[in-house]
Amino acid sequence: MTAIAIVRTVADLRAAVAAWKKAGERVAMVPTMGALHEGHLSLVALARTKAERVVASIFVNPTQFGPNEDFDAYPRGEARDAELLAGAGCDLLFAPTVAQMYAPGFSTRIDVTGVSEPLDGAARPGHFGGVALIVAKLLIQCGPDVAVFGEKDYQQLQVIKRLVEDLDIPVEIIGAPTARAPDGLALSSRNAYLTPAEREIAPALAAALTEAGRRLRAGESVERVEATGLAALERAGFQKIDYFEVRHPADLSRLGPGPIEGEARILAAAHLGKTRLIDNMAVG
Repeated sequence: MTAIAIVRTVADLRAAVAAWKKAGERVAMVPTMGALHEGHLSLVALARTKAERVVASIFVNPTQFGPNEDFDAYPRGEARDAELLAGAGCDLLFAPTVAQMYAPGFSTRIDVTGVSEPLDGAARPGHFGGVALIVAKLLIQCGPDVAVFGEKDYQQLQVIKRLVEDLDIPVEIIGAPTARAPDGLALSSRNAYLTPAEREIAPALAAALTEAGRRLRAGESVERVEATGLAALERAGFQKIDYFEVRHPADLSRLGPGPIEGEARILAAAHLGKTRLIDNMAVG
């Protein structure tokens, strides 16, 4: 297997991308925080169908972690990640340092209001400000034609779409379907935190979403479906449930308490031990 090229400065990233574009090649970007799994590699595979060249970034972004979150413990392993990216056909890895991304004196913030405020925005204050900031920087630094993000982080995807539209960043944002284990659990780097006993419980999150979707399609009210989903997670053994809600798929606004009309998105976040799991499913 050919080793993937790794660049660590914005100047080197831009030089590589400029050479490809001069040759008439389209460029796709897949931003990640590393600790890669099959879900990330599916994003690379989708990116390869959209462009001749694919850049992946690995950067554990400190501005999107809260003071009591897992920034220091977040799994890291660049050598393994680079091997996986090379095997997936990625052309370049951008792996900057914190100093490269946030030089001394850095003072800019980005606030995407509205879509960022409920759900994870309420549960993790400041999180989406950090996400918006790093994604804006990466897209400006790389200048890709397309960028691919997973639908597992559905609210993040909607925040990024709003960011790109509002700031006129010339890139197409593509959402990729959530990759899942055979038992339905959404693939996530944080799944590594689960104990064997917790891993047995974890698929109940996807099961509750699936059942909620079935109930909504059968005409049951949003209010009842949400209450039933919360109860199902509590019975399964989740210690804390941040939310289990049915929302508008584009702006994540609340839907009425009755049956849905048209499309909806069911989103949930719940804790098992020290692991916070998120997932979502489309309805309609």
